[in-house]
Amino acid sequence: MPDAKLEIQMLHDRVMVHVAQESGERRSSGGILIPATAQVAKRLVWGEVSGVGSHVRSVAVGDRVLFGAEDQFEVELQGQTYLVLRERDLHAVASERPEHGTGLYL
Repeated sequence: MPDAKLEIQMLHDRVMVHVAQESGERRSSGGILIPATAQVAKRLVWGEVSGVGSHVRSVAVGDRVLFGAEDQFEVELQGQTYLVLRERDLHAVASERPEHGTGLYL
């Protein structure tokens, strides 16, 4: 049975997140180019939820979530890199429902 495909089910309160690889460089809102080598203290990252455990209550597959870069474990599946973290390590969920949230938009 070479190269058998296995379905992955996250356990308990674990969330699997896929983060798109960025070039490292980014622009400020004023148009200033910030190089990849510039260090930003405690920068949070957006990612898309790819799997959730049975005890996860606040997010679903496909949601965009905000989390800290130091709070996760990394795993590679079929050539893609995913991050595994606990639901409590998520800071925010981007929602299309206007009745929830801060009034800020992505």
